[in-house]
Amino acid sequence: MSLTQTKYAQAAPAPPNVMVIFGAGGDLTSRKLIPSLYYLFSADLLPENFAVIGLDRLDLDDDGFRALVAQQIASQVGAEFDRAVWDRLVARVHYMRIDMRSGPDYDLLCERLSRIDAERETDGNYLFYMAIPPSLFGEVNHHLGAAGLLHESEGDWRRVIIEKPFGRDLESAIALNNDLHRNMDEDQIYRIDHYLGKETVQNIMVFRFANSFFEPLWNRNHIDHMQITVAESVGVEHRGAYYEEAGATRDMIPNHLLVLLGFLAMEPPNSFQAKALRDEVNKVLDAIQPLTPEQVLTHAVRGQYGAGTMPNGERVQAYRASKGVDPKSHTETFAAIKLTMDNWRWAGVPFYLRTGKRLTAQYTEVAIQFKKAPTIMFQNTDVDQITPDMLVLRIQPNEGIQMSFSAKVPGPSMRVGTVNMDFCYEDYFGNKPATGYETLIYDCMKGDATLFKHADTVEKGWEIVQSVLDVWAALPPRDFPNYDAGTWGPCAAGDLTKNDGRLWRRIAVPKANGR
Repeated sequence: MSLTQTKYAQAAPAPPNVMVIFGAGGDLTSRKLIPSLYYLFSADLLPENFAVIGLDRLDLDDDGFRALVAQQIASQVGAEFDRAVWDRLVARVHYMRIDMRSGPDYDLLCERLSRIDAERETDGNYLFYMAIPPSLFGEVNHHLGAAGLLHESEGDWRRVIIEKPFGRDLESAIALNNDLHRNMDEDQIYRIDHYLGKETVQNIMVFRFANSFFEPLWNRNHIDHMQITVAESVGVEHRGAYYEEAGATRDMIPNHLLVLLGFLAMEPPNSFQAKALRDEVNKVLDAIQPLTPEQVLTHAVRGQYGAGTMPNGERVQAYRASKGVDPKSHTETFAAIKLTMDNWRWAGVPFYLRTGKRLTAQYTEVAIQFKKAPTIMFQNTDVDQITPDMLVLRIQPNEGIQMSFSAKVPGPSMRVGTVNMDFCYEDYFGNKPATGYETLIYDCMKGDATLFKHADTVEKGWEIVQSVLDVWAALPPRDFPNYDAGTWGPCAAGDLTKNDGRLWRRIAVPKANGR
């Protein structure tokens, strides 16, 4: 049994279905979606009655598309690649050239789906994956609805997975949700956030609620503050035009970082059912106090990277020199924000969030710092201060959990040092190949929306950052670029915590192997 099969040993196969990928010629399909389907297929989680149809404007037939997706699969999967498994999967892969803005092409899609449905006996179940620019979401949704492809009858289902961004501000997010709801019910819409497919993110709930010794400490009485860091060492690469419209705040905070915050701060749900979990996350977002325009000036920091040298010695250009970027761009490539909540559990506890491009390392973590212990009993010893205990949830790379706490240093005198207990997923459960999309695609096929974002959650996330976006739009930065590539961001980000008598956790740069 392979590692992939071991990971899903207790799971049953998804029901018969056809997965329809809009934008099948793009990078997401070859790097993430097809490898995810390979992993699911090799773990016997895709049914025999399953097929894929890729849609794009490339002039290809089935064999041409199969050859295209085969180019990267072996390198993406690595040592576990099994040619026999791939041959069985790729035989189920089809392609159709389509103009996504053309209504008549959707009639042709209906005919093609009907034939595949009959050949593979997929019971009329269709999963539409929107690996396309957000500007096309509404139009594709309209054409699918007009062609009857979103209509569910007794015994079949139709579901749509939508990639972020879900709007670019509160107004556009509401408009997008209204547009989607014209042709679909909310329970047909699966807004995907690949961070929720990562084991450590899902393990936050298990760690908190399955371990009785931590949950009693998970409140304002014992926790001083939390830090959420999503650092990227890469620049904008070929996404300069997109990033100019988005920026670090829109790209990361309303979705990835606030989802993490929701899991960290929520009350125990009554179950792991989608509605119960969503309700508790939404309560957290409701409790977050939106920043006033005045608070934005002191509780939020933005930055843009200039040229610099990465830790590996690579000299990289400034953001403004990237293709598709305005040479005088005011777009932020770094954002940090301090949030607080107005509820019993977290009153007075700050949550510091930061994310950025071209930072020192590719690293995502949550750091929970506990309050300092009283030191009065050490007043006649060599101990002058006690380092606060800290719990670190590593999300990438080297997924795991680290706990640092105080212990006596061996010797005749009373000296205290900090020690670490470290749990690594790879050490305990093996290094299972994954893209972060497998769990989410599989859950969608099963109709489990637990790890997907509801319309309410999307809109609440935008409400929280809207004042920041408004103030920053009205007050263009005067100091961009204000941090060198290869550093941890602008100096003002340090002031965000330092002004509260706190510091960002010092993150050691991971070695080349991630350890």
